[in-house]
Amino acid sequence: MSQPPTPLPRSVDVIVIGGGNAGFTAAHAAATRGRSVLLLERGPEDLSGGNSFYTAGATRIAHSGLGDLASFVEADPRHSVTEVPPYSAIDYAADVAKVTSGRNDPELTRILVEESQSVLRWLHDLGLRYRLMYERQAYERPDGSFLFWGGLHVGNVDGGKGLIADHRRVAANLAYDVRYGTMVTGFLTAGATVIGVRAIDEAGVPTEITAESVVIAAGGFEANATMREQYLGSGWGKAKVRGTPLNTGELLTAAIDLGAARGGDWSTAHSVQWDAFHTDNESNRELTNRFTRQSYPLGIIVNKSGKRFLDEGEDFRNLTYAKFGGRILEQEDGIAYQIFDARLRPMLRAEEYDMPGISVTSAGTIGEIADLLGIDRPGFERTVTEFNASIDRSATFDPNVKDGRAARVSPPKSNWANPLEIGPFYAYPVTCGITFTFGGLKGDIDGRVLSDAGVAIPGLFAVGEALGGLFSGNYPGGSGLAAGAVFGRRAGLVA
Repeated sequence: MSQPPTPLPRSVDVIVIGGGNAGFTAAHAAATRGRSVLLLERGPEDLSGGNSFYTAGATRIAHSGLGDLASFVEADPRHSVTEVPPYSAIDYAADVAKVTSGRNDPELTRILVEESQSVLRWLHDLGLRYRLMYERQAYERPDGSFLFWGGLHVGNVDGGKGLIADHRRVAANLAYDVRYGTMVTGFLTAGATVIGVRAIDEAGVPTEITAESVVIAAGGFEANATMREQYLGSGWGKAKVRGTPLNTGELLTAAIDLGAARGGDWSTAHSVQWDAFHTDNESNRELTNRFTRQSYPLGIIVNKSGKRFLDEGEDFRNLTYAKFGGRILEQEDGIAYQIFDARLRPMLRAEEYDMPGISVTSAGTIGEIADLLGIDRPGFERTVTEFNASIDRSATFDPNVKDGRAARVSPPKSNWANPLEIGPFYAYPVTCGITFTFGGLKGDIDGRVLSDAGVAIPGLFAVGEALGGLFSGNYPGGSGLAAGAVFGRRAGLVA
């Protein structure tokens, strides 16, 4: 006979709401200070981990090259033939400003880039494991060596699943209280001060818990179709939820009702190209991130009219992928098709394009592909013919650098343009997969939630996706997990 769950404590020093990367990091930091910590996770244990569980684990940090990373990434025999270019804090900040068109909060950005490496070293010392992400961020060169590109080089061992498993192990080592299946429904206040939470425990029993500090680490509103339609715009209700179905925004609303200010851009979100027709393509805990289709810079993307509508080679994949999902949602039926020929197919990322049950159509000619998928055949054939003829073949194709091998069409393809001319041809239907919303609560550099007047609400913090201000319209890949760790630690060290 199973034992009834242990009752929740009536009072602790710090309550953390949400068991993803940011929440666990905040809880670790508070626990290392000797604070009594209670982490409340809405999902049952087998559905927990927030969006972090569904990620590939990539984490963007500033560093000075492989020698700087070697002390905390797992050893790999390939290191001896690997080049990892330095990625400075200046470069990091410039990338954040570039992809957000300068709409990022400069102080939050400064803290993110300055502390990104130190927080990973701190987490590594606690027990998290990191590695170089060869399969995602480097192509093997003809001489057998590897060159990393795009500023994103480090990730968790075993991806998001490994990240959450490591965080849970650290939590057990630090011996603080983690409770699953517990939904926070609101905040307790005394005047303007937050003094705890109201919650429903795993047995369905309402309870109140007081605390000196409450840290919101419960994500954005990406899994709430009504809020997506309200804030992101018409059509966003049909976007596919990549990660947890539990990030539905109620605590953001509850904090705003207390007087918290909105932070960041509530009108945009991180959204990617996502398998359009797989029968289980939302919140899939087995395949997680493998539904993404991120080898698109090598080929072209067309809509049902057979027309290209964006620059696939605008920049490195990890500086463009988080905005292209929204562009696809604007197309007819919210669907587009990534197109490759036989020469390009072996270069596609195996973990994604060899995924079990993948949506793919292949045929001997471009016209046959069009007929099979209901793409306008004359338009598609014209697009491919014009694209092939416009390529600057004097530039050498090199996927490790922005090679300037351009297709001079409209829209252009600025890099990595290869003619599509050798069958069989492959088409991968993609739609919009939403990852997280960029709008959250306004906070200071320690995650203290601010009012519209810019005054901290005593006792209330926000970290991770709940802290708005860093991203707008787009984001540099891997900076979400980095921000969750950086601001999670800062909040935990002062909560």
